[in-house]
Amino acid sequence: MSKKKFLSIGALLLGLMLLLSACATWPQKPSNSAESGQVKVAADLSIYKNSDLFITPQELKKRLGDQTAILVDTSKPDVYEKGHIPGAIGIGWHGLSQIVGKPGDPLWGTTLDKETLTKKLESYGITNSKLVVFTSNVLPGPGSDGRSVWQLRMAGLDNVKLLYGGNPYWKELGYDMTKEAAPKPTPVTGLTLKEFDKSYSADKDYIYANLGKTVIIDARTEKEYKGSQDAGEARGGHIQGAKNLVWSSVLSFLLQ
Repeated sequence: MSKKKFLSIGALLLGLMLLLSACATWPQKPSNSAESGQVKVAADLSIYKNSDLFITPQELKKRLGDQTAILVDTSKPDVYEKGHIPGAIGIGWHGLSQIVGKPGDPLWGTTLDKETLTKKLESYGITNSKLVVFTSNVLPGPGSDGRSVWQLRMAGLDNVKLLYGGNPYWKELGYDMTKEAAPKPTPVTGLTLKEFDKSYSADKDYIYANLGKTVIIDARTEKEYKGSQDAGEARGGHIQGAKNLVWSSVLSFLLQ
């Protein structure tokens, strides 16, 4: 993987925002709620161009306990402990990223290098053939489940999916949640990752060379966009010419 510093905002987050928009978009005030007594109708994923990225709660429920499927929850640890889907492995929201040092340091927050990522995934029991589903609590952010899908698709794994609606939609459908941590996964060997597909990301040099030519989306909060460093940013402000489209503004909050 290139050692250039990859951006964690802007163009890199556009794809994640698209993932999140589907991740937190539910059917109109579900007629499948327990009080209605009606059948739980699966969401229509055909409206999405890349619908193969998603799996519905109904489909996932059929696979729970299946040895050929792995469920990974990327919610923050304290959120995971308060409730998650049974069997979900909690890896936190930086589980597949480099976090040595502090925000702003070179490579901080970028995807683990190919060798390290392979070993990390094998420790979770992930193979090239097992279905891998990522989920999170979605609404608090910051889109770590979508980011994880993006990271592994970039590494050539096409057996990776995002749970449509995440934990909130799963819970709304009346499916079980638990506070019991999942059993420690059995490590495997033999996982093969491809060289990272750089079309999934944009590095600093690319951004510099294309300022004014490429639309750059800054998906952080307006406060951060205007200079706040509350989230640990090394410097305040935003990339010249970047447009602010807060990640949560593209979500549907019909279940609140």
